[in-house]
Amino acid sequence: MDPSHARPRRTLLRGATVVSVDPDIGDFDRADILISDDLIAGIDSRIDVEPEVEVVDIDGMIALPGFVDTHRHTWQSVMRHGYAELDPLQYFDEMLRGIGAAYVPEDVRIGNLLGAVSALSAGTTTVFDWSHIQNSPEHSDAAVAGLQESGIRAVFGHGWPLLDDGQWTENSTLTHPADIERLQKQYFTDPNGLVTLAMAARGPEMTAPGVWQADLAFARELGIRTSVHAGAYSHNEPVHAVDQYGRAGLLADDLTFVHCCRSSDAELEMIAEADATVSIGVHCELNSQGIGDVPLDRMLAAGIRPSLSGDTETKCSGDMFTQMRMLFGYHRSWMGGGHSSVSPAHAQLFLRDVLAFATIEGARALGQDDRIGSLTPGKQADIILVRATDLNLTPVLDPVASVVLAAHEGNVDSVLVGGRFVKRAGVLLGCDRSALVRSAAASQQRILARRAGR
Repeated sequence: MDPSHARPRRTLLRGATVVSVDPDIGDFDRADILISDDLIAGIDSRIDVEPEVEVVDIDGMIALPGFVDTHRHTWQSVMRHGYAELDPLQYFDEMLRGIGAAYVPEDVRIGNLLGAVSALSAGTTTVFDWSHIQNSPEHSDAAVAGLQESGIRAVFGHGWPLLDDGQWTENSTLTHPADIERLQKQYFTDPNGLVTLAMAARGPEMTAPGVWQADLAFARELGIRTSVHAGAYSHNEPVHAVDQYGRAGLLADDLTFVHCCRSSDAELEMIAEADATVSIGVHCELNSQGIGDVPLDRMLAAGIRPSLSGDTETKCSGDMFTQMRMLFGYHRSWMGGGHSSVSPAHAQLFLRDVLAFATIEGARALGQDDRIGSLTPGKQADIILVRATDLNLTPVLDPVASVVLAAHEGNVDSVLVGGRFVKRAGVLLGCDRSALVRSAAASQQRILARRAGR
């Protein structure tokens, strides 16, 4: 049979509470979701299908779009949770110099695989892998391999090598590694593929004048987006990185700025006017001594709707439930708790807004809001199913409030990426969990031994 005439693979998810994050679709107390191949084909209170269509009973679950993480240093997953109590300078000195320099390609593959699989288990179906571990072309190949093996939807953010000196990060005169062009031709010829390419750039806080402009021009020649850290920690505040992009006439909607904790109000307004985007990793930012205030109130006042980030699991939890919960609590703590206390500069934020930050706003920051980020017919079937009958959630009054305020990885029953289950009935599919755990532990031990010179 001609493959072009083959019948589509169809699945019906029957009977969930649906939170679509699409104002035109709305929410359903109970609805069916029809999937055709990799796309959402329909959402309605009742969809009747032919006998050959697989029907999956999801009564008692909340269906919502997969979370989108717009900035995660996935390669660091095997070095989890060791730096939250330490001075950030120690993190920079150890992780981004000594330990990073001790990674061999296989460590990068294992780190990316572990980070991506654990993200999927917690409902993150798309991640921007902010990969500043390009110590060799083989390191880059291994990073891509780990993402592909996991089954996650990802943007591979190609960065720079981590060496024991600061030649790539301290007023660097080195332009972005040219190997990114080889990778694009080798792995990323399909712009709609499951794993796509972007540039993880250094910006004016790390490079000499002229270099960051050349890097951005290079990314635009390749037709890819750029993500760059800006405005984190006091030593970067005087650089006014966003302002430099603005004065150079380079701000555009293909740019995502990460953190912006010490960026000025004027810089945030520049970002909004250019329709550029911001990624905030609220848990890591709150755990990073001296990074600056999480600028949520100032972003809202400027008209920016941020996306969310797991950042680095060396300092925080990478899951989106944590980011949403902490962001909403942070917001409520400074706005005073009632409408009467909200000034024009401090817009009211609702739980539904926070869920949008973790979904459709993340999709927009990746330039993929036409494909993912909401349960909309015609979009990719990236769906998570949360058990509303679990003891920490039931009985549900408001499914959005339940997800944002109380849900966690253990409540995630099933996850679909492009219409295919990657987690089902609480079990990760296509992953030898025990083997991955052993590989990650062994990788961590080898990295630390190399770093110690043993």
